Amino acid sequence: MREPIPPRPLTGPPDPMAQPSHDASPWNLPNALTVLRILLVPVFGAMLLVEGGANAGQRFAALGVFLVAMITDRIDGDLARSRGLVTDVGKILDPIADKALLGMAFVGLSLIGLVPWWVTLVVLAREIGVTVVRFVVIRHGVMPAGRGGKVKTFAQAVALSLLVLPLWVLPAPEVWRWTAYLVLAVAVVLTVLTGMDYLVQANRLRRTSPRAMAKRADREAGRR
Repeated sequence: MREPIPPRPLTGPPDPMAQPSHDASPWNLPNALTVLRILLVPVFGAMLLVEGGANAGQRFAALGVFLVAMITDRIDGDLARSRGLVTDVGKILDPIADKALLGMAFVGLSLIGLVPWWVTLVVLAREIGVTVVRFVVIRHGVMPAGRGGKVKTFAQAVALSLLVLPLWVLPAPEVWRWTAYLVLAVAVVLTVLTGMDYLVQANRLRRTSPRAMAKRADREAGRR
């Protein structure tokens, strides 16, 4: 009888789902920061939508909340890895927090007419689709976030930050606006390309993982 073959991550930068879980209590600082990030999502959304997005003070406040939440994303991951506090709870909550925050930003900006709805729908479809695919192929191996995905997230965060700003109170607002939409266009292209890359990786992993190879070998042996 064959021993079960554990999932093996593809090569790539550190990723929460690819990190081994520890016996640490889920009641730890990294997970608390992740929960804080989730709690900040409705606060950010409410501030952004005050007066239909026409309140400059609330827009600046919303940007502050957004940036704090993005910073906690980096801090909680670094703390969890460096202090051996990676837990299964954290692995589940971390991507939920990230997608909730960015999703709220896209939806909120679409509601006030700054981001076309088709852009928001493309981004949400990609994020939900990739998450589903990662969990579908988890028995074959972990698909860590690639460098392209990290660049995509950074581009999205920069574009969203610029669009959350009340550009009408800044000097040269048209320059800021064109810069924001240029970065957003880059982010959308990266969103589509990295989503397609995840599908290719998932298909390759399903065909070449140790689990798939073992099952293929068993079928061939059964034919002999």
